[in-house]
Amino acid sequence: MFQTYDVTARPEQGPPRLEALRAELSREGLDGFLVPRADAHQGEYVAPHDERLSWLTGFTGSAGFCAALVNRAGVFIDGRYRTQVKRQVADLFTPVPWPEVQLGDWLKEQLPTGGKVGFDPWLHAAAQIKTLTQELEGTAITLVQCDNLVDRIWEDQPAPPMNPALPHALDYAGEPATQKCERLAKDLRQASHSAAVITLPDSIMWLLNIRGSDVARNPLAHGFAILHDDARVDLFMASEKLHEIKDHLPASVTPHAPETFVQTVAALNGSVAADSGSLPQIVADALGARLVDAGDPCALPKARKNAAEIAGTAAAHLRDGAAVVELLCWLDAQPVGSLTEIEVAKQLETLRRNDPALRDISFETIVGTGENGAVMHYRVTEESNSRLEEGNLLVLDSGGQYLDGTTDITRTIAIGTPGAEERAAFTRVLQGMIAMSRLRWPKGLAGRDIEAVGRMPLWLAGQDFNHGLGHGVGVYLSVHEGPQRLSRVSTVPLEPGMILSNEPGYYREGAFGIRIENLLVVEPAPALETGDSERDMLCWRGLTYAPIDRRLICTEMLTTAERDWLNSYHAETAAKLRPHVSSAAQTWLDDVTKAI
Repeated sequence: MFQTYDVTARPEQGPPRLEALRAELSREGLDGFLVPRADAHQGEYVAPHDERLSWLTGFTGSAGFCAALVNRAGVFIDGRYRTQVKRQVADLFTPVPWPEVQLGDWLKEQLPTGGKVGFDPWLHAAAQIKTLTQELEGTAITLVQCDNLVDRIWEDQPAPPMNPALPHALDYAGEPATQKCERLAKDLRQASHSAAVITLPDSIMWLLNIRGSDVARNPLAHGFAILHDDARVDLFMASEKLHEIKDHLPASVTPHAPETFVQTVAALNGSVAADSGSLPQIVADALGARLVDAGDPCALPKARKNAAEIAGTAAAHLRDGAAVVELLCWLDAQPVGSLTEIEVAKQLETLRRNDPALRDISFETIVGTGENGAVMHYRVTEESNSRLEEGNLLVLDSGGQYLDGTTDITRTIAIGTPGAEERAAFTRVLQGMIAMSRLRWPKGLAGRDIEAVGRMPLWLAGQDFNHGLGHGVGVYLSVHEGPQRLSRVSTVPLEPGMILSNEPGYYREGAFGIRIENLLVVEPAPALETGDSERDMLCWRGLTYAPIDRRLICTEMLTTAERDWLNSYHAETAAKLRPHVSSAAQTWLDDVTKAI
């Protein structure tokens, strides 16, 4: 199985590790040390070697950081993890709501007379350090670059991953690597940049049409790259990773040892483009005044999927949807109370693994029943494993990494007879999901301009949820991909070809959780029947097909337009998936997709 269910960190392990870290602070003459979730590549997902935040604190979320001071240790987490962090960290660590509380303000409160706070310059982006430095201006608090103090005390730290990089076929990529490099090099020349520094692994994977397995659930190979304005690429990747791609890489790509990356960057001439939000501070220091914060040159081109990538993703979603239907059919046939969360997760993974194009799951499957469903990024373990009891809801959030696409789907399922409150909340979440699915909007709007549409039914009931409405998704790449998002903070205009999730939810701590998620691709909106349109408009095309649990819907709450959308979606789901599922699942599918 891809997924394991062991406990990876325990709260009681944190205090002695924090004590050891504080001993290092004393030896270095520091008053604190910053421990991020990030690695040197600044991606969201990290290898076991880089799980420093989890090892020190016990917190296993995919975002956050710890500011470990001599007298206090704050664990900064956003709204997705505020229930989870309470379960995972010892009382010696203080959860801090972030970004409501900024690190600079917290440090000024904790160190009113000043102090020295150390950080590893490989693990912090230049933009982060610039912002923090500005926040600390006028105080006696100074930031000090130093060796990684966690690595000093982590005696059994796993070795850095050295898995081989692999070719990604042109049939899936849709554009040769040479063409991508030439296209982006032209952009560099037009902006008068001599080169661009790329540190995000998924950008390098996309640019060179390669994939890897250095990070679980993400087909990434760790490395760095410099794209020059003549389309040459210097690739800094361990030689152990290159054996399978030597003949696949274009002649314009020159491999180098990773240890030479910083000195090569320091020798670049002219203005050099980079994304200060993902560029490690040590690399920014090497560039100095030549650094131009122009963003990752691959970010937007990667986000605008081409026809081959969209077609592959759509095909992957049909096969993935068939696996989900088989799982839901099987689940409905089991007696209430007979299954556990782990049994459901294993069954779904088994069904997905029947597809020869599957390479991994796209993230740890979230299978949360009852109060576990209220933990947004719940990870079931042998210790937390709960039984699916009468009247509970089950949040099932999962996906697959297929050679032709990445999937991410969430369904909330009634176990037995659901309660009235649960059904009402589910219906509001569904209404938000439908509203976003039906939306047409003027070209040029960003995620922040439209995401409230998916929240409005909940807002009208005085309810909300503490995560974005949707995230970008790659094509056999990261399941969380920027820069596009459906979020209050996203300023990136949505463009045709971008794939995003649409996943409103509702969570009542200690009781239940609800989330419904489909993936959508942005397209130009068709002309209106009236022929009237004053502006160019965009719309969504659905990629995800799987039934939505009608047992949880208060049909009297739906408008006629909402019913029509749901009935049309279910009819299309049945038509598309019926040929791909077993006869028993066909019968089940026909029943659960009947019009309401």
